[in-house]
Amino acid sequence: MNLRIPGPTPLPPSVLEAMSRPIINHRGPEFAAMLREVTARLREVFRTENDVLILTSSGTGGLEAATANLVSPGDKVLAASAGLFGDRLAAIAESFGAKVTKLDFPWGRAVDATALRRRLEVERDFKLVLVVHNETSTGVANDLAAIAEAVRSLGDDRPLLLVDAVSSLGAIELRTDEWGCDAVVTGSQKALMAPPGLALVSLSERAWRAAEKARAPRFYWDFRKAREYAQKGQTPFTPAIAALYGLREALRLMSEEGLDNIIARHRRIGRYTREGIKALGLRLFADEAHASDTVTAVRVPEGMDADGLLAKLREEHGVVLGGGQGPLRGKIFRIGHMGYVSEEDIEGVLEALRKVLKG
Repeated sequence: MNLRIPGPTPLPPSVLEAMSRPIINHRGPEFAAMLREVTARLREVFRTENDVLILTSSGTGGLEAATANLVSPGDKVLAASAGLFGDRLAAIAESFGAKVTKLDFPWGRAVDATALRRRLEVERDFKLVLVVHNETSTGVANDLAAIAEAVRSLGDDRPLLLVDAVSSLGAIELRTDEWGCDAVVTGSQKALMAPPGLALVSLSERAWRAAEKARAPRFYWDFRKAREYAQKGQTPFTPAIAALYGLREALRLMSEEGLDNIIARHRRIGRYTREGIKALGLRLFADEAHASDTVTAVRVPEGMDADGLLAKLREEHGVVLGGGQGPLRGKIFRIGHMGYVSEEDIEGVLEALRKVLKG
């Protein structure tokens, strides 16, 4: 099977093998050594010197956890959204009682950093800015460096910046400390080539100060507790040990390849995918100036049933792609090309598409 959805993604053989190791005591020295090794390697991928917390959760759980630790009921939050996951991030903040202002951009387009800056300059009392780095629902990569610069331009009393990097970290350039991202959240199951089940969160010193004062309810998601236990080489609650085995091996593989090489590989494969789609006579959904290097959204040809197309690819060619979400259901399909992926994998997708389209 050629699994090319936008996550979870295929796992390298050595990651699958690592996950079969016997379970160990999560309060023992072997686990402490593994947790410290994984955390150190994650700092390299996040490009940060700050704390990185490992949570047993989906990526969405990590985003909820970050929100719960950064906002209090009544706080003003600005959510820049250009897709389903931007909308979800805003909804999470609203669920914790934040007063969320949406700054919406057309789906298929990128968040406009200049428009964001103007809004922040007019309303200086936002406590938190929310943005999705790579909008998986549309195949758009937002210019996070420019967005972060827009926030930083407000000076020392600027709002915190929370970044959803679930489908970008480890594949698309993201410099957490250099760009001033206060909280960055990702999941294990996408570009990191690891199994689902772990959320990974980096936090700046500014974010930690906010976490100490935040009044949103939290127990399982309490980052203060997570940091306290991490200093002992533990997690507050039972961790997903097999998933951590897999993540440790995946991070070892990433270290061997080198992060700059990994980003270049994704850039090359993203371009190869888009060119291949256009060569088939299909139309891309995203603005190519901001096209994602981890997921490509493709318009379903006029008069063609999207579900039928995906079913034929799966049943006749063993190629599994993602459908559209929300208002894009039935209008696009999505090709995931992140993590453990090569041009050969994408060539298989393109060849299967060619045969199905030919009928």
